[in-house]
Amino acid sequence: MKEITAKELRAMKASGAKIVILDIREPYEVETCGIGGTCLPMSQLIDRIAEIPKNIPVVVHCRSGSRSCAVIDALTTRYGFSNLINLKGGILAWQAEVDPTLSCD
Repeated sequence: MKEITAKELRAMKASGAKIVILDIREPYEVETCGIGGTCLPMSQLIDRIAEIPKNIPVVVHCRSGSRSCAVIDALTTRYGFSNLINLKGGILAWQAEVDPTLSCD
């Protein structure tokens, strides 16, 4: 599984790279803190799978990285995605490494 650190993602965003950031947390989690991108809750993923592009890099994240790993594994194995990248450590890593002002508790 491909992974990216929070600092690497920040650099990608700053460079203007064409990527999609996919937040698979539930809406109530996204309301408290986020890093931008599309919210597609894990609970709705299969019903909304057509919303996930296959032709550009998609950085998938959750709170700590566990759910995003499971989602990437399922989408890769069952649906043939090859462009998914896990944000290592999730939004908690982003908070620790990039933006300590986020309140994700």
